[in-house]
Amino acid sequence: MDNGKIQFVDLVAQYQQIKPEVDAAMAKVCSRGDFILGEDVKLFEQEFAAFCKVPHCVAVANGTEALKLALLACGVGPGDEVITCTHTFIATAFAIHQAGAKPVLVDCNPQTYTIDTAQVERAITPRTKAIIPVHLYGQPADMDPILAVARKHKLYVIEDACQAHGAEYKGRRCGSMGDIAAFSFYPGKNLGAYGDGGAVTTTRADLAERVSLLRNHGQKVKYEHIVKGFNSRLDTLQAVVLRIKLRHLEQWNEARRRAAAKYDRLLAGTRLVTPKVAPYAKPVFHLYVVQVPDRKKQQAAFDAANISHGIHYPIPVHLQPAFAELGYKLGSFPVTEALVSKIISLPMFPELTDSQIERVVGACLKA
Repeated sequence: MDNGKIQFVDLVAQYQQIKPEVDAAMAKVCSRGDFILGEDVKLFEQEFAAFCKVPHCVAVANGTEALKLALLACGVGPGDEVITCTHTFIATAFAIHQAGAKPVLVDCNPQTYTIDTAQVERAITPRTKAIIPVHLYGQPADMDPILAVARKHKLYVIEDACQAHGAEYKGRRCGSMGDIAAFSFYPGKNLGAYGDGGAVTTTRADLAERVSLLRNHGQKVKYEHIVKGFNSRLDTLQAVVLRIKLRHLEQWNEARRRAAAKYDRLLAGTRLVTPKVAPYAKPVFHLYVVQVPDRKKQQAAFDAANISHGIHYPIPVHLQPAFAELGYKLGSFPVTEALVSKIISLPMFPELTDSQIERVVGACLKA
């Protein structure tokens, strides 16, 4: 048996598959010298828009910027409130704060771990401007109830699709259902760059135009600044990497689903709680997150077996010191608080082999 280290995400194995394509494409950019908003950025925007089944994509510097610029494009600013889930990566809340607004948090669904749609309408106040459902772990949020509430109250819906490249909700791609959506291309994502990167997708030309202005110092024409903008551009070297990887993404997502199905089969009937997939969802398993009876014991078993793992996320947004001013306390969101003490993320990447999965499961059962 191979007792070598099992990585949590093996980006080197992925690079070896596509090395000739990537090296040649990056060399072309270097020979052209169009490093900022070059030809491949525009081509990637077109290709990723087609992948998400929307007419517009604007590539930006990273996922947090994508969320911030999406919020600003919708006119969110000081005095506004934006509803989102406390069980998410902190960037969702940071983007709301950076847009000048206040995050208003709700609990997660105990089955899917995405936003509890039943709590969204109760959180609406006269200051509410938008809702950000998070497609967490590659599992789509339950969008139809959220969209119905948003229409009723005339609110924007901004999808946080930073972990959901290619995931589907009732046959619709994540990133195509709200007014606008944000993606991250952090290297470990299902579609990851070789550095930071992000994008905004939308069906609305006006919002795409606004993000295009905001990402590049508020200018359409060089040195003519129409609005106060930012420096938030995806560089061309990252775009060529993303273009190559995008061609493989459907295959890689299917490999993740196969790995998840094998985990499900081998862990069935054990004390571990495996991910629940809602009938409306076609997930992409950015992460495969289980609940364990004793996390410290489980972590020790993984360490002894030379297996990497993660915890996503151990401290919910409402208990983070950075957001103490929001006034939430321990007990504010009991479902999330109970969940985060038990979750652990197992190795998940397209190149994960059956024998590696079996080793991971073996370590799970020893804890």
